[in-house]
Amino acid sequence: MTFFKPPVTIRLAQAQDRQDLANLIHFEEHVHRHLDWRGPLDWIGFPPYLVYEQRKELLAALACPPDPPTVAWIRLFAVSHGLAIERAWDILWSEALEQLQTMPDTQSVTALALWPWFAQLLEKHGFSSENQVVMLSWDGQGPVVEHRPSELLIRPMNFDDIGSVYAVDLAAFSPTWQNSRSSLELAFRQAAFATVAEVGGQMIGYQISTATPVGGHLARLAVSPSSQGKGVGFALLNDLLTQLRRRSARKVTVNTQKDNPASLSLYQKAGFHLTGETYPVFHYRLK
Repeated sequence: MTFFKPPVTIRLAQAQDRQDLANLIHFEEHVHRHLDWRGPLDWIGFPPYLVYEQRKELLAALACPPDPPTVAWIRLFAVSHGLAIERAWDILWSEALEQLQTMPDTQSVTALALWPWFAQLLEKHGFSSENQVVMLSWDGQGPVVEHRPSELLIRPMNFDDIGSVYAVDLAAFSPTWQNSRSSLELAFRQAAFATVAEVGGQMIGYQISTATPVGGHLARLAVSPSSQGKGVGFALLNDLLTQLRRRSARKVTVNTQKDNPASLSLYQKAGFHLTGETYPVFHYRLK
């Protein structure tokens, strides 16, 4: 006797899927969710955001919309315990890949693998790991001294600064690590501390940080390439740590790429230390 599985539907996620997706994200074991200014549900409506449905039951989801247009980060991959991970990935990734290949600006798909099972899945399906993200922590110890170039002004960021912040971001980071303007707007709205560095009224750097129960997390720090190596990044970092120390912060965290010696040197100079946590970054080249 032959048994046939009921038909499977692969389709774009819709607004009415929010509750089913929330249940999948919060109650299932195999869930990859990207560290992002938007939550996984906020990407509904941005393709490719696909769901795997069987007997009208939502069993898996994969979201990898490009943002900025050149890079599609995997924002969500979640699988119900009633479905094999490999089967869910094979079907969803095949459809997502087909959609991404029609997007002329999108060059690659990237993922930060926070779980070993997800890293193994990516490796098996043609993704290559070319870098690692490392975590650092500051525990309130170490020098925090007021030292900055005399002509440098550090002031609070305001919403009207976003255009200039975006320009600095584009110049300071490679395409994989750039933020879109809309992401920077979200980052600013969610920030506990956001400051900019100026010389002669021209913005040359910025930082955006969030609050944590024990202190803060430095989410973004950038300096224009022409102003790097002149103490601007340290001045922004020093100003942030001074503010946090005044609020009795016990811990501040930050992450950066393992192959970014300038960034690592800056944070260690300010008293940060490596925590030992590392996460591989995987890439899949589309073009």
